[in-house]
Amino acid sequence: MPASIITVFNQSGGVGKTTVSQNVGYHLAQLKTKVLVVDIDPQSSLTAFMGLEPMDLGKTVYNAVVHKEEPAIKHDIYGVDLLPANINLSRAEMELAGVIMRDLRLKQVLDKVRNNYDVILIDCPPSLGILSIMSLVAATHVIVPIQTEFKALKGTEMLLNTIMEVINAANPDLKIAGIIPTMYDNRLSQAGKSLEAIQQLAQLAKILPIIPRATDFANASQDRLPLAVYNSKHPAVKVLHDIAQILKGNVL
Repeated sequence: MPASIITVFNQSGGVGKTTVSQNVGYHLAQLKTKVLVVDIDPQSSLTAFMGLEPMDLGKTVYNAVVHKEEPAIKHDIYGVDLLPANINLSRAEMELAGVIMRDLRLKQVLDKVRNNYDVILIDCPPSLGILSIMSLVAATHVIVPIQTEFKALKGTEMLLNTIMEVINAANPDLKIAGIIPTMYDNRLSQAGKSLEAIQQLAQLAKILPIIPRATDFANASQDRLPLAVYNSKHPAVKVLHDIAQILKGNVL
């Protein structure tokens, strides 16, 4: 059975997309699931978090998407495969500007390897450009991390409208698999109010377990490790595992 393809999408930066992609991918692998994570962000944070030096890579997702080369997948990084990125990907929008059906380029790449995996997670850039649109067109599902701060909520309507436009125009089978409140700090009253606002979106999509704000996320990323490998006893590890279990039950 072909893999479910889950795009981790939010047009805002700093909401936890890469953290979700890396750590949920890791926990899905721990649940005996064959996982590929795809870095489609020119900033290539996921590639770095997974332990690679982006600028040392000769072949990346850029070569596959723009030049139709075979995807240069890196295998078995803490049980997860990775299709990496680097700054070369920033040229993709310009180089694909005149290409017919360019929105399908990532889907065509993933179709080549889809039968090798149970789930593919795509880490999107913080924008509404062609790379994010390609990721939504390629996906079967989308999950939306939303930071529990007022400023992060302001763009939510635009974000959801973008998803609906893709569903209506290009990918009618795309489903919203869930919204993940991130960086929650229960000591802050504003975080509580923001969480309540996010939970009101439950009529549109399932609200997944809340990821707390924790300095160990940054520490784990700096050491290029999933949180569960960096500190297996951290309370957020169970949250990430629970998210992976829910996704495995509902999406795969």
